[in-house]
Amino acid sequence: MDDKHRLAPSLLALGLAAALAWPGAHAAEVGAQARQLHQRILTLDTHLDTPANFARPGWSLLDDHRAEGEYSQVDYPRMVEGGLDGGFWVIYTGQGDRSAAANLKARDQALGRLVEIREMLARHPQQFELALTPQDARRIVDAGRKVVFISMENASPLAADPSLLSFFHAQGVRMLGITHIGNNEFGDSSNPRQGEGAEWHGLSPAGRALVAEANRLGILLDQSHSSDAVFDQLIELSAVPFVLSHSSADAIHENPRNIDDARLRRLAAHGGVIQVNAFGAYLVETPANPERRAALDALWDRSEKAASPAQLRELAARRREIDRRFPVPQATFEDYMQHLLHILQVAGPKHVGIGADWDGGGGVDGLSEISQIPRITERLLQAGYDEQQIADIWGGNVLRILGQAQAHAARLAAQAPAPAAAASGH
Repeated sequence: MDDKHRLAPSLLALGLAAALAWPGAHAAEVGAQARQLHQRILTLDTHLDTPANFARPGWSLLDDHRAEGEYSQVDYPRMVEGGLDGGFWVIYTGQGDRSAAANLKARDQALGRLVEIREMLARHPQQFELALTPQDARRIVDAGRKVVFISMENASPLAADPSLLSFFHAQGVRMLGITHIGNNEFGDSSNPRQGEGAEWHGLSPAGRALVAEANRLGILLDQSHSSDAVFDQLIELSAVPFVLSHSSADAIHENPRNIDDARLRRLAAHGGVIQVNAFGAYLVETPANPERRAALDALWDRSEKAASPAQLRELAARRREIDRRFPVPQATFEDYMQHLLHILQVAGPKHVGIGADWDGGGGVDGLSEISQIPRITERLLQAGYDEQQIADIWGGNVLRILGQAQAHAARLAAQAPAPAAAASGH
């Protein structure tokens, strides 16, 4: 996670906002009808970067961390308060320089983050449970626990040995993002590093093989962060629908990370789903402020060394001071809803969901942390969407295409020739 923002300091400066600096940092007032509907349906977010906090000394997912502002947006008390049933918890690795040493480092970081997620599950079995199938999600929620699907953001950990995907799948990974900021061995990024440009013009040969292997295993492919050319090739190559786990609308705010309307329609025709992002810099144009950016970069350098909740609270207070000294317009809840409602209109409610990028830079004024998500349900009701459509948006759509990916993998496994019997010896 630290590397995530180090790779894009300008996005950090423009896109993040301190939750405590915004009005309504606690759960927003929501009408009774919306609140009751929100509690009835299964609500999943497809991009929770919260595992980045799991290894901090003294930091527990069972504690309320809202005093840590942008440094902690998701925890168990606020999941209960906001009615979030769970989602896809991210194994994130920043894109290294693609040397052999960097690829091995990425592999080891991903394995470490996987262990941290599994350790969290082992520590809190009454509150959280690993989900492997769509059916698991409903069962886990009915049992009173929160759903933990595991996803991988950036396939760089597989560069040294792509066969490791089978191991990660066996350990619970059910979603795979191909790139992050910067091209990698598998494909081009929507945000290549300075001087890179398009390297593969979409997927590399290794990337095409990775798509086939993910299809074989039943892992849901995630196009977010990858180039438009990767999107086009996934439409052609993937035997099953894919997801954009946290992306927004290019028609509302032009940005390489966002998706244009023509591709939204192609995604829907292919059966895929886009989960709408709440990263402010992807929602609105924010004016550059060099002094603010320098102050935020310096603060982020300090945050990389922060360990305890107390240190994070101190950083949150310093962040609020930067916001006071160097104010800039911030994306709002209405900006987020403009993207969501536009995408719903273009792609249709069977092909849209929520992936706000919590604890990874997501959050806007009025939707700054997880307790406030019932506001989305209320606005969807006000826009005329019915209960089934809202249930699809909040979890049904992504579970449907995960089920399709797993059903395809099961058919492939059933068609595979049986292994030859071992020769008998004497």
